[in-house]
Amino acid sequence: MHVSDAQLKAFLADGDLVSKEDLSGALEQAKKNNVPLEDMLLERKLLEKNNLDKLKAYILGMPFVDLSATKIDREVLELIPENLARRNNIVPFRRQGKQLEVAMLDPGDLQTLDFIRKRLQSFKILPRLTDRPSIKNVLAQYSQSLEAEFAELTGGETSGEMQLVSDDLGDGEGADELRKAAEDLPVVRIVDTLLKHAILQRTSDIHIEPYEKEIIVRYRIDGILRDTMTLPREIHDGIVARIKVLANLKLDEHRLPQDGRFKIESPDYKYSARVSILPVFDGEKVVMRLLPETSKARTLEELSFEGPGYEAIKRALKKTVGMLLVTGPTGSGKTTSLYAMMDVLNDPGVNISTIEDPVEYRMPRVNQTQARPDIGLTFSEGLRSLVRQDPDIIMVGEIRDTETATLAVNAALTGHLVLSTLHTNSAAGAVPRLIDMGVEPFLIASSLQIIVAQRLLRALCSEKEEYKLSKEEIETLGQNIDLDRAFEHLVKAGVAKKSQSWGDLTFARAVPSAECPDGYSGRLGIHEALPISDEVRALINARASADSILEKARDQGFRTMAEEGLVKAARGETSIEEVLRVISD
Repeated sequence: MHVSDAQLKAFLADGDLVSKEDLSGALEQAKKNNVPLEDMLLERKLLEKNNLDKLKAYILGMPFVDLSATKIDREVLELIPENLARRNNIVPFRRQGKQLEVAMLDPGDLQTLDFIRKRLQSFKILPRLTDRPSIKNVLAQYSQSLEAEFAELTGGETSGEMQLVSDDLGDGEGADELRKAAEDLPVVRIVDTLLKHAILQRTSDIHIEPYEKEIIVRYRIDGILRDTMTLPREIHDGIVARIKVLANLKLDEHRLPQDGRFKIESPDYKYSARVSILPVFDGEKVVMRLLPETSKARTLEELSFEGPGYEAIKRALKKTVGMLLVTGPTGSGKTTSLYAMMDVLNDPGVNISTIEDPVEYRMPRVNQTQARPDIGLTFSEGLRSLVRQDPDIIMVGEIRDTETATLAVNAALTGHLVLSTLHTNSAAGAVPRLIDMGVEPFLIASSLQIIVAQRLLRALCSEKEEYKLSKEEIETLGQNIDLDRAFEHLVKAGVAKKSQSWGDLTFARAVPSAECPDGYSGRLGIHEALPISDEVRALINARASADSILEKARDQGFRTMAEEGLVKAARGETSIEEVLRVISD
């Protein structure tokens, strides 16, 4: 349900709200600039924003509501989950008996309305038109501080909206009494609340850190750790016990590290939580990694692969033998990229087998095996079994040791296409890393097809500040990046012209807002893809350094992650500060 330019023009003309000359001029300029008429009316200040919103609501035949300064009752707000409200720009604001009024930016979004009606079958849903400031104000009220929510946690029971399911990964012997005590504690609700807030804020990791007088809770959001909550030290043992119960770990073991997992299920999401508990000076630190189970493998294009590196990857994926490595630090999206590559290769004519820890995405027609080191099913043991399963393509979640590296290389040399990950800082650095693991250089040169390194950058929100680099900023940038090479790649990518200089280019920086407190939301990838050419193979056989391999690759058109990051910064997708932060990590 959208107000067309023709509808808007007719109502404005009939109501004499704008003179014919002004309306004609605005309409002509809107067509010329290929923008909606309403944008041009606002730009020329021919109508006030609130008057335009009311007019649109009148045309659509529904009331307009201004919620920019309205406080919504908490019970009403919770009728629509925050993640659904944010995703679809729909918020509840008034409940009268069995009628629920909801405010939307697009009342014509019938799919969302149908979903809300099915979810709240006992209510009659009444859609209303609103504006973006109103949506922002209500969404901000969802983000009730954890302090306020914990103030309400006075020992009541859980809401029942979220179900936590433990996995049978430990024996739990002798822990029955401790388990009962943990489940009776009010910390059950505290842990539920920490998990709920983390999921709604798109958190990847939750850190629960004990200190002498307090507990610090931190969330990793878009790759950055943020202090979220300070809790009294007295409840630390209860929180750890609750998490151990969920992960089926030994409650009476406090001296050794433990690992486990459990599931989080609600009507709106399904997550798997990987739990790591480590003894520290003031107690036990807990880290929980949250993995959405409903996620599907994304395409390489969706993961921001582009340019010459992307073309090199597509060529490598057409090979039937050899090894493709994805490198980077923990949390850089290596496994997600492997799944995208497997999605390209997934065909009824091939047998794909994997050994992973954990299985992050379920893929149809792919035989996925979960590594279980606790019972002897390591990557190397799993890989030995996979090669007896008549595979065409093998995915090894991570090469961690010499044995796995040797087996993977041998599999690549004996008629299999092998995909795996390795922890190195750059693509060229993967070669000396494999040599350090004890793999012979001639085997590496013979098996490797391509090495891909990657990082994740925070993406700028729509509200951002454009600027041009000063002389001092260009000099600072030149201390970290080869400016001449980088500018050549900007020209090749079409974001700069040969006749321009760094000072002529427009970049963007983050602007904090209520919707984006840091000015960033979401992440995008930067990559460097190193095809193993004959010249690079010769260097590998000669045990050349990573720098020598990099220099040879650059002569062949190789684009580094830093250079790709600057391409994205020049497009306004991220900031130069974010690129420098990530490549210097």
